[in-house]
Amino acid sequence: MYNEKTWIDKLKVVGTFAVIPLFAFSVVMLLPLLLGIAMTFTTWTGFAGSLLDFRGFENYRIAFTDPGFWDSMGITFKYVAFTLVFTNVIAFGLALLVTSGLRGQNFFRMGFFTPNLIGGIILGFIWQFIFTRVIVYFGEATGMTIFQASWLADPNHAFWTLVIVGVWQSSGYMMLIYIAGLAGINKSLLEAADLDGANAWQKMLKIQVPLMIPAFTISLFLTLQRSFLVYDVNLSLTNGGPFRSTELIAMHIYNDAFLYQNYGSGQAKAFILFLIVAAIAISQVKIMKKMEVES
Repeated sequence: MYNEKTWIDKLKVVGTFAVIPLFAFSVVMLLPLLLGIAMTFTTWTGFAGSLLDFRGFENYRIAFTDPGFWDSMGITFKYVAFTLVFTNVIAFGLALLVTSGLRGQNFFRMGFFTPNLIGGIILGFIWQFIFTRVIVYFGEATGMTIFQASWLADPNHAFWTLVIVGVWQSSGYMMLIYIAGLAGINKSLLEAADLDGANAWQKMLKIQVPLMIPAFTISLFLTLQRSFLVYDVNLSLTNGGPFRSTELIAMHIYNDAFLYQNYGSGQAKAFILFLIVAAIAISQVKIMKKMEVES
């Protein structure tokens, strides 16, 4: 009797904490993923065609031979590279600043984190106003020619508006991760370094950075994921213009699938992007894990 009751209790626990979350994950994530992969081999567009009408790898052939896809992918890799470096360098610097005993550092933490709370669409419109009105007015008032015309209208400058906004939005969030990493460092190690005569730069390079590799792993992973999949800011800030010079890969895939009704090739491009991002993210995590040291 006791054993039977114990097994029933265990099944209830499994049902509550395993089966229900697994069911939710399958419905929300796994089934749509599998259905999306199946769509890439058929003529079904969501509105026409059939899931049973198998067309092989034709959608993938269309995706791989589309020059617009690779142009957007190239712009996205460039965007990811710059946002990855700038976001994490700035975030780490902010974390050092607000953990240095600076007066009012909690206020600065809140201020630096606030941009992350603003929705991407609203954020894009805010910065669109800044780039088209505020900065242009500043350029005209100061005579600085680089700011006298809207960067959003110049293909050479529009890309950098995306980088600036992306870095500005994400740095505060990554800062919190680095703050947690700094707080986890054993203070006795820093005190020992002080006794040995190490300066702030030496302590950062020799103690803080090596012991914060787990924080760097998480921050780099999140930055990669955000940068590859950014769409809302891209839509509201530049809408891919001018002349598709800022059309990141997420926008390209959305436009191809829903705007131009190429659902099969659009879904194939989405799956290719998924594989690329997954491969890069897994490689990054493995490399960073090998760099971790024990405190």
